[in-house]
Order: sequence, then structure tokens, then C-alpha cells
Amino acid sequence: MRKIISFTHATLDGFIDDPQDWSMPYSNEESQNYLLDMHLEADALLLGRVTYEGMAQAWPNMGGNPFSDHVNSITKYVVASKPVDTSSWSPTVTIAGADLIDEVGRLKSADGGDILVWGAGQLTDGLAAAGLLDEYRICTSPVVKGGGEPLFRPASAGTLELLDSTIFSTGAVVHAYRPTSS
Repeated sequence: MRKIISFTHATLDGFIDDPQDWSMPYSNEESQNYLLDMHLEADALLLGRVTYEGMAQAWPNMGGNPFSDHVNSITKYVVASKPVDTSSWSPTVTIAGADLIDEVGRLKSADGGDILVWGAGQLTDGLAAAGLLDEYRICTSPVVKGGGEPLFRPASAGTLELLDSTIFSTGAVVHAYRPTSS
């Protein structure tokens, strides 16, 4: 069975919005190799509509390196309750919001590599509540932002088991957790 892994960047005080503004100084060859290895083990991305629409504006124009070439080549699954234009970033498959649990359950039980979810939001909350989310990987940058969009919400409540920690020389740390309850 495939693993569904949520990956997101977070500040030390637990905020996730605008990571391009605060996480980049903590990226280096070491952390980029970690991300490349994680993505090469995946053959699908599962994204909420808002995340997908933002990424679809930038990613189709990226390429020429193993990371972006791989991300652009794998199937993106976008969960949407309303219509979404998937023509600019293919291959993309739309999953109706109402069908999330059934469709992702089928996707998870199919043959293939890991399925990555970028970010943490309603999608990861729904997956965790249904027992479909296998792992959170949170790359924490040593930044205190003071406010913004929180990493977790009340619907995220549950317990986690620490699986692994990877410390980078920049001070960023990836913690991998398995949900144990929701």
C-alpha cells in the first residue's frame, strides 16, 4: 500500500504562509537533496484546490533540474468542490471534494510510489480523520514570524508518534510524525 505524506515548511512558532519569504535562507544542498530523495520516492501529488491553483501558475515554467522535472512529470490530483482549470499543469486529475475519502482510498491501495501532499490544511485534516494520512513531515525553519496561517487548526487535533528527525546545518529541522489518533 502506498504512503500518503504531508510535507510543509513551518516557522518555529508554527506558521506556514509565505514560506518563500522566510524558508529560503535555510535551504542548502543538504536540504535540497533530502527534498529530492523524498520526491523521487513519490509518483503523485495530492493538492487542495487553492494550493494547486497557486502552484499551477509557477511550476509548469520550471524545469531543467531533477527536482522540478520530476514534480512536473508526476500525476497531480487536485481536490476541488468547484471547477478548477487543470490545463496548464499536466498530468492532473480532479477529485471531487465529496469523493475525497473513497477516491484517495482507492489511490492509496493502488500500486505505485508515495503520494505527497504539499501543505497542511483542510485536505490533510480530512485525510488524517479518515485514517488515510500516514505521515507529516514538517520542515521547521528557525524563524519566529509572530503570526499568520497556523500549521494546525482545531480539526487537526490528535496524537502523533515521532518517526524521525533530520537536522540540517542551516538550523532547519525536518520532523517526521505518524498520526496515532484523530
